[in-house]
Amino acid sequence: MPQIRLEEVCKRYVIAEREPGFYGALRGLVKRKTCVVQAVDRISFSLEEGELAGYIGPNGAGKSTSIKLMSGILCPDSGEIEVMGRTPWKQREQHVADIGVVFGQKSQLWWDTPAIDSFELLRDIYKVPQRDYKRRLDELAGRLDAESVLNTPVRQMSLGQRMKCELIAALLHGPRILFLDEPTIGLDAVTRIAVREFLTELNRREGVTMILTTHDMDDVEALCRRVMVVGHGKLLFDGGMDSLRKTYAPNRLLKIRLSREMELRGLQGAESVKRNGPDVVISFNPEKISAERMIAQVAGLAPIADLTVESTDVEQMIADMYRELQL
Repeated sequence: MPQIRLEEVCKRYVIAEREPGFYGALRGLVKRKTCVVQAVDRISFSLEEGELAGYIGPNGAGKSTSIKLMSGILCPDSGEIEVMGRTPWKQREQHVADIGVVFGQKSQLWWDTPAIDSFELLRDIYKVPQRDYKRRLDELAGRLDAESVLNTPVRQMSLGQRMKCELIAALLHGPRILFLDEPTIGLDAVTRIAVREFLTELNRREGVTMILTTHDMDDVEALCRRVMVVGHGKLLFDGGMDSLRKTYAPNRLLKIRLSREMELRGLQGAESVKRNGPDVVISFNPEKISAERMIAQVAGLAPIADLTVESTDVEQMIADMYRELQL
């Protein structure tokens, strides 16, 4: 039985529109204009326990709304949502005991007090026994290298320190599902890698189910075995990263530095050839011609000083996919 199940879920917002300026405000008082935004449009999917799935799409695609629906913050207009056999917005108290939520742009920590005070409050809210709380806090703070900031007021923390504390706060009660809405936004490279390693280990060791929404495609590639792409509120793709590459970026890139600048003519199987002095980038489809054959062709035409074979950059792949899907 799936741990999370969505069936034909819809959610729309009615947004007030107002013309600019003073007279626009007056007209708005007499007759208000509104528009309807379909944030989630008949989305269906299911996740098994222990899955780590990326939930990606452009701004306004419906990602955060979906997270709020699954966490019980919002109620859908139609459709069914079942999380661990419960309806999130109807059985809120039991539901929140088994989930953790991290919003990268919103905090659940008290801004003017040390993080440890927020943790103590959460311990009381979730009724975590003192012994379990102490063990869990020590373990999480140690794995995230956050022991030194627990007594620091949240407003005085760096963004990376605060995000580590947000993760601790979301996990203190031992949730079985973790919703992550842009958890690495604005983090430096070192902190981002540390958070990725922590989440991977948490998923592997404790089997915590995770749904990650992010615009950082490196996060998705590093963490997620499954990728779901949404746009205009609809689920447009659901599969593995390899399948996503095969569908939207099947080509490989052969990057070559020639010993001297030369023209490369008559390369069979090359879909494009870009030159910048002695540097050449050749795009080819490995299902039509192997990398070995392409390299052999180049070597027969010009002396090679260096070469690499790479897949299309994941961010470029996602950008190309958004353009193809008109998102």
